[in-house]
Amino acid sequence: MLENKFAHHIDKETIQTLPLTAFSGKVFVIEKEEQVQSAYDYLINQPVIGVDTEARPSFEKDVHYETSLIQMATLDTCFLFRLNKIGLHPLIIAIFNTPNVKKVGLAFKNDFIGLRRGYKPTVALTPKACVDIQSMVNDYGILDLSLQKITAIMFGEKISKAQQLSNWEDKTLTEAQISYAATDAWITLRIYNRLLETEPLYPDEVAKLKAEKG
Repeated sequence: MLENKFAHHIDKETIQTLPLTAFSGKVFVIEKEEQVQSAYDYLINQPVIGVDTEARPSFEKDVHYETSLIQMATLDTCFLFRLNKIGLHPLIIAIFNTPNVKKVGLAFKNDFIGLRRGYKPTVALTPKACVDIQSMVNDYGILDLSLQKITAIMFGEKISKAQQLSNWEDKTLTEAQISYAATDAWITLRIYNRLLETEPLYPDEVAKLKAEKG
């Protein structure tokens, strides 16, 4: 096991000095129903995958748009499912529902709220084997919970958030959007793997840190 040397916090100014990291593997944009099967065949045979979602940003209070994109990634391959074109396909739901593929994400609760709010699939969405890294990092002394800050603390690298508020319902995704989306799913998996390799803190140490944070 690796020794735990993670910082508890990191500020935005420090993050800006770090080198940029991004997913460099294969990316497949799935925007036709006939493309879903091959993506499913690959993902359903993976022991663990990183997952994230994107939606068209809203700049009005209480206005929410349907989830536009689901990203599912291994360390070297990522699939971007464009839900605004193919809907919440039953095979995508099957990946979420199976206990045989561990899904790793950040703020999963919000992802599933968005999916259930925006889509009425014929197959019930009953996620299994989903791991939220926000529920893990405190045990390692990391008190910052954003994906960018967790990445910076754990790897000394920064991920770009420049495309976060772009329009995910555009007819064609830009290369920058594709890179951003794939990176967010991939980095959650990297984080999860590193946590499993690292010694967590003792529970009393975690409790002391949380108490100091207030």
